[in-house]
Amino acid sequence: MRILLVEDDPSLASGIRLALKPEHFTVDHLSDGITALAALKEGEPFDVVILDLGLPRMDGMQVLEAVRRQGNRVPILVLTARDAVDERIAGLDAGADDYLTKPFEVAELKARLRALLRRSSDQVNSALECRGIRLDPLTMQVSYQGKLVALSRRELTLLQEFMSHPGRVFTRDTLTRLVYGWDEDVESNAIEVHVHHLRRKFFPHLIRTLRGIGYVMDKADQDEHS
Repeated sequence: MRILLVEDDPSLASGIRLALKPEHFTVDHLSDGITALAALKEGEPFDVVILDLGLPRMDGMQVLEAVRRQGNRVPILVLTARDAVDERIAGLDAGADDYLTKPFEVAELKARLRALLRRSSDQVNSALECRGIRLDPLTMQVSYQGKLVALSRRELTLLQEFMSHPGRVFTRDTLTRLVYGWDEDVESNAIEVHVHHLRRKFFPHLIRTLRGIGYVMDKADQDEHS
């Protein structure tokens, strides 16, 4: 799951990213409203946005209103020190999906994020199943032909993207953003390594390489149609 964190306090942002890392979230961080709005307008595939209201350059409330005006329905959790009831109501009326005031407990933030993701999937049990593999996004457990398979956080993220969009062709750059976010220290062959590991843990033809284009996970083996 990919999260956009818009927070101008560097220590708080660092703490949130550190806390969410073990939860299999990829967290991208921006510190001002204008940059955040530009990223959301460009259609980056975020699963949820954590949005502070007291932002430089453009207030978080303005970002929220602009995002909703352009028709973007990404779940947004407003995170702010503004705890007046009328301000919370204004945020929810402007299109926020949830509201958490500072200071807060990390456990509550995680719980609210999980709730937002469940609601956005339109079903409580949103397990993915494809070609004998079952992935439960709520428990982060993966099984193949009924047996549990241990995956790293990056492998799990990559597999979830493929299983969520069987038949879709992903470029390497797209997969790098989905798995690593905007982190700069990514080896050029990182995606190839993860794909190799997934093939080894499941079966060699799990993910096809399209030379010069990218990768695809078919809904069924190619030879099943021949």
